[in-house]
Order: sequence, then C-alpha cells, then structure tokens
Amino acid sequence: MIAFLVTAGMAFLLYLVLTAGSGSIGLWSFSELVMGVVLALLTGLVARKFLCRYKSYRLLSPLRLLLLLVYVPGPFFVELTKANLDVAYRVITMKIRPGIVRVHSGLKTDLGIFMLANSITLTPGTLSVGIDETTNDLFIHNINVGEGDEKREIIESTELFGLVNLPAWIRRIAE
Repeated sequence: MIAFLVTAGMAFLLYLVLTAGSGSIGLWSFSELVMGVVLALLTGLVARKFLCRYKSYRLLSPLRLLLLLVYVPGPFFVELTKANLDVAYRVITMKIRPGIVRVHSGLKTDLGIFMLANSITLTPGTLSVGIDETTNDLFIHNINVGEGDEKREIIESTELFGLVNLPAWIRRIAE
C-alpha cells in the first residue's frame, strides 16, 4: 500500500509540473487536476512494484533528490557535452575504432546500475549493451576504443569517464 501511495504521489507531482500554467485554479484547471489524479492512480497501480522495489524509498530523501537535481545539469551535462564534441570530431576526421568494452562500475544497487546504463546510453557515441549480473559490470559499445583497451579484460569506470566520475555521483544518489 505504501509503494502504491508513493508511486501515485510522485506521478501526480510530475504531472503537475508538466502541466503547470494552463488552468484557472491556480496553475491548473479542474479537469486537469481530475485527470492528473486518475493518471497518478493508474500509474501507482501499474508501477508500484517497479519504482519501490524491495521496499526501498531511498530516492524520497530530500538530500538525494537535491543531488539528482545537481547531477543532471552538472556532471551529466558536462559528459554529454564532451561526448558530443568528441563524436563530431570523430565523424569529421574519420578516426573511429568501434568496439565493446567491459567496464567495472563498482555500483551495487539495481537503481545505480540502471542510472549509469541510461546515462551512458544517452551520451552520444556510447551504448550500454549488457550487464553481467554477478559482478554488475557493464558492456559498453564505444565509438572509439582506446589503443590496447580491446585486449583488457575489465576497464575501471574512472578511466572511462575522466574528470567527471559518473559512477561516484550515482553512488551518492542511489546507494
């Protein structure tokens, strides 16, 4: 029941943020509020076991939510910008060595692995193609695999991400 209420509440808040400014009752119309409640209840019913898995309400902590709000426009945006510039350079110069590498992230929770895999996939030139569930290592297809990296068994995540260590940020948020 708690998982249902938490999921429905978060869905309703997201709905309110996305539809703000289009109504007569404050920022919303009456029909929008009713529809938001209906959609939030349906979302709570369908996604309660996914969003509140293992009865873990970690992301409800205000500090973790604040870190998440800092992570997206901060470190993730820096990596996204660097990757866009790198892909543009590689397309123009045709210096491309595609390949799949195994990256050890050091993350332990499903949420952490999920966030890292999605952050990698959203970054141009990289794609998360698999996860070793015993060690939580990610298999990443990269547009440019470094010289000698294709022969290495495991690459540490600090070597892959450089100055901005995305797994360290995700560990603060999700673990």
